[in-house]
Amino acid sequence: MLKIAHRGAKAYEPENTLQAFQKALDLNSDGIELDVHLSVDGHVIVIHDETIDKITNGKGAVNSFSLQELKSFSIAEKHQIPTLKEVFDLVNKKCFINIELKSAAALTKVVSLIDEYVSEKGWNYEHFIVSSFDWNALLEVHNLDSKIPIGVLTETDLNLALAFAETIKAKAIHPYYHLLTEENTLQLQEKGFLVLPWTVNIEEDIQKIKSYKVNGIITDLPDKI
Repeated sequence: MLKIAHRGAKAYEPENTLQAFQKALDLNSDGIELDVHLSVDGHVIVIHDETIDKITNGKGAVNSFSLQELKSFSIAEKHQIPTLKEVFDLVNKKCFINIELKSAAALTKVVSLIDEYVSEKGWNYEHFIVSSFDWNALLEVHNLDSKIPIGVLTETDLNLALAFAETIKAKAIHPYYHLLTEENTLQLQEKGFLVLPWTVNIEEDIQKIKSYKVNGIITDLPDKI
């Protein structure tokens, strides 16, 4: 069962920082999950929210700042907001990277960066999953490069997610874990999809979801899977 560290090992280090991703590697995570937006000067920025207000000492929209400006803000007084490229270089094929598109504006740059690391740095497409709640963005990723594995995120409707996943030949379905039962987990797997629920942190929930024999679990606590 794949251990996928949500925003890095978020329970132990500030989310979506290089330190959180390093901690995930230290805990032998099979994958890390992260979120991306685009800076005003076209860099793929690893941060969850549309603004920097919640996790940094600054305020404003991510897409209103240049990379240099974003780097001037601090997270928990000592960490910087990383770029996706910095995360790729840190991980260096030690685990797979689940890139959640929070902004459709970032998708062409994400595809280009994945293709660059596959063609020039010895990575392969299995080192990546691109996921999003924005299914139009996922369709565009698929149209740009159908070799990139896709994860279809859903919080509400597994049947719709399954139908869309079949349309674009996705690799995985990423459901809110409360949507899952043993039966529908098996049904999704029999259709050929990995089932990677999010975000499962409570011991009781972890054990229940594991009993459904999902393919992996997205969690803040990868050492508890």
